[in-house]
Amino acid sequence: MKILIVSDTHGRNDDFLELIENSEKFDMVIHCGDVEGSEYLISTATGCKTVIVQGNNDFFTDLPREVVVKIGKYNALVTHGHTYYVNMSYDHLVREAKQRKMDIVIYGHTHRPVIDKQNGILVLNPGSLTYPRQEGRKYTYIIAEVDESGEVECRLHHL
Repeated sequence: MKILIVSDTHGRNDDFLELIENSEKFDMVIHCGDVEGSEYLISTATGCKTVIVQGNNDFFTDLPREVVVKIGKYNALVTHGHTYYVNMSYDHLVREAKQRKMDIVIYGHTHRPVIDKQNGILVLNPGSLTYPRQEGRKYTYIIAEVDESGEVECRLHHL
């Protein structure tokens, strides 16, 4: 199973659409919010199951604030992260994931990529495909691959 994880496209979808077009087919796409009205475009472009959560810039939408998905043998909490104060740190988000018996937490909002493990929780932030904020300002996304035993391996990629 191959999963594309993106965030914070802010209605500027050219890089996302190019990534989908030039990649092998994904089994799932997870978008961590701030699609700014592009839910339908993103969902139909992927050709697979697509999970999108509401970001702080997703006004007038019925997207869920959080979603729990199964990734391999693991439970993952998907959220934009702004309600967990992730601009300061992701400690609060990790505590919430731990309390809810999650194995993985996936968030966006900061526009800075993260692949880390804290308190037994795999922490993933794909950064942004349109407005990166980390040093070097590279457009980033994560690909998670699930093997036959349900184990997950995540890699950060740059456009």
